[in-house]
Amino acid sequence: MKTLLTRNGKPAAIISAALLFLTIISCQTVSNKKTLPDGLQMAVRMADSEIQLFPEPWAVDFNPRPAWNYTQGLIAYSMIHVWKTNGEEAYYNYAKKYADQLIDSTGTILAYKVENYNIDCLNPGKFLFDLYERTQDERYLKAIEQLRDQLKTHPRTSEGGFWHKKRYPHQMWLDGLYMGAPFYAQYAVHFNQPELFEDIVKQFLLVNQHTYDPKTGLNYHGWDESKEQQWANPETGCSPNFWGRAMGWYAMALVDVLDFIPADHPGRAQILEILNQVAAGIKKYQDAESGVWYQVLDQGNREGNYLEATASSMFVYALLKAVRLHYIDTSYREMALKGYDGLLKTFIKENENGTISLTRCCSVAGLGGNPYRDGSFEYYISEPVRDNDPKGVGPFILASLEIHMIQ
Repeated sequence: MKTLLTRNGKPAAIISAALLFLTIISCQTVSNKKTLPDGLQMAVRMADSEIQLFPEPWAVDFNPRPAWNYTQGLIAYSMIHVWKTNGEEAYYNYAKKYADQLIDSTGTILAYKVENYNIDCLNPGKFLFDLYERTQDERYLKAIEQLRDQLKTHPRTSEGGFWHKKRYPHQMWLDGLYMGAPFYAQYAVHFNQPELFEDIVKQFLLVNQHTYDPKTGLNYHGWDESKEQQWANPETGCSPNFWGRAMGWYAMALVDVLDFIPADHPGRAQILEILNQVAAGIKKYQDAESGVWYQVLDQGNREGNYLEATASSMFVYALLKAVRLHYIDTSYREMALKGYDGLLKTFIKENENGTISLTRCCSVAGLGGNPYRDGSFEYYISEPVRDNDPKGVGPFILASLEIHMIQ
């Protein structure tokens, strides 16, 4: 008869039983925890998929030719953040490639005309600070200065709000806060010009004053000070509906600008108050079943409306970041996590080649122009829907990185 093996004089059978008991307890503990998806893995998978789909970064918005635009800037910005998180040079190089394709040897930005006074063009300036900090290449600094100079002569409303574009006179759109304010604030910090923060905060206060609707807790897409636009309410100047992505841009603008506004600046408390107001509105219209949001936020049950990926990705990113940095109450954490789970289940598609796609993205929406966009419900739901729109891909990557930071 064989003698039982022992450890430290204890029968092996007893030790094995004890280990089995500990394993069962351990498994029960793990199973009782609410597990999160691997955020960094999802961010990397989406970034890799984007690079494979668009080897040339200027093409990410399905562009036929190089363009200096907010969408390319958003993707470059998200790639920089992937690089900062995992240290992989491929993501930094992808962002740098876009800059080097659009900025010549003198530091002049190609395909950019300051005389258009398009506030969208400021957004790509944000990732240039990272390129300059790492390379000390003066071309990037000169490009940043070009974008800053635009704001010195950019047309404004009578109260000092930046017009969305020169061709959209007297108008402020929620989109414009994301396009201009974080870049402006980053510039103020980088060049030690704290006096600029008063102007930056003013932009949010004006948009909040003119577009916020206390009944719904949401902000209208746009406001026309002149009230001349067909879409403008004759009394308020506001557009007629609450478009998801406009609110998404606004939410991201608020959390991102707070990266730079000093803690002791009196305007910081005002920005935080607006952010909490926006978060409450987002929460109110989250779809209970899917955890994501509709194209027209407050009309989820209306025929033709649909769950939309770009706005949903923006909301999840903004909420997760706001919770992590204690800008909003921790009670929002669960709804943000539900939103991220909803992104994965509702919009992420596995492709045969191993990449992933973000589906159900509204390709574009605006106000006015030619053909004329009237801001109606019918207009918003009729715009084309496509996969892998950069206005969703960038925020999805950023939202995934936020998931990683709380894991």
